[in-house]
Amino acid sequence: MQITWLPDVAPRPRRVAVGEFDGVHLGHRAVIAGSDTVLTFEPHPLAVVRPEAAPKLLTSLELKAELVASLGVEELVVIPFDDAFARQSAAAFVDDVLVGKLGATHVTVGENFRFGHGAKGDTALLGADERFQSRFVPLVEIEEEIVSSSHVRGLVLAGEVEHANRFLGSPFRIRGVVQHGEKRGRQLGFPTANLEPDPELVCPGNGVYATRVTLADTGESWCAATNVGVRPTFDSGLGLLIEPYLIDYSGDLYDRTVTVEFLSRLRGEQRFDSAEELIAQMHRDVATARAVCAGDSATLPGR
Repeated sequence: MQITWLPDVAPRPRRVAVGEFDGVHLGHRAVIAGSDTVLTFEPHPLAVVRPEAAPKLLTSLELKAELVASLGVEELVVIPFDDAFARQSAAAFVDDVLVGKLGATHVTVGENFRFGHGAKGDTALLGADERFQSRFVPLVEIEEEIVSSSHVRGLVLAGEVEHANRFLGSPFRIRGVVQHGEKRGRQLGFPTANLEPDPELVCPGNGVYATRVTLADTGESWCAATNVGVRPTFDSGLGLLIEPYLIDYSGDLYDRTVTVEFLSRLRGEQRFDSAEELIAQMHRDVATARAVCAGDSATLPGR
């Protein structure tokens, strides 16, 4: 899929879906359906307009682009959101961006979408414009819960990744480069690939998870038992880490980029009285993670 920053766009007839689309959850997918172009913003508008209220995000721009591409979209257009753009009126957004830059023939947004300076633009303004056809998508509900990025963020932070995945339509994922660590896992017989969480992105709550880890350079995937936390048994002082143990994998992962998909939370993080007790629990975690991967791989969202 082509990724284009707005200043580099060449006008052509486009069916455009507009939104922040953080997480690309089922509600977003309903908006995107039938569009050949997705228009989004980087950074999140609140990071510019109200930095104190800006949320941690579910997806980096790179992961957002991959998720959008998986929906069959041809092009992701990114607006570099800054103070100047934030001051643009709603009418100017329609005239200059949707019609002028993009050549939109169809525009789709969520029913609660607001845009332009002071958030004065709404579906009524779009619907009244005869230069393109407009479609407004109602909020999506699953089991009487509204699917929203803020709700999914809360679920992920609470460690409820299975619940979050039902809303996302595919497993919540994090990508990072494997760092060198204390090699504590290797000493215990469970070498892990250490990832430092991006402070701008949501990280699942502390605990142990069944995950699937994909190597960026080969595309190979491995089932993993992944600890998110601070390793309280050893008081390492290293801060929060994401530590997948790739089951049945052997090899060097240092400095390689991996994607971790969170399938299920196995337990909370806990302190053990001895290394032996920790090792015994890790054996149980690995067995459970293996069973989750084997049993759910055909039915998990996105599989």
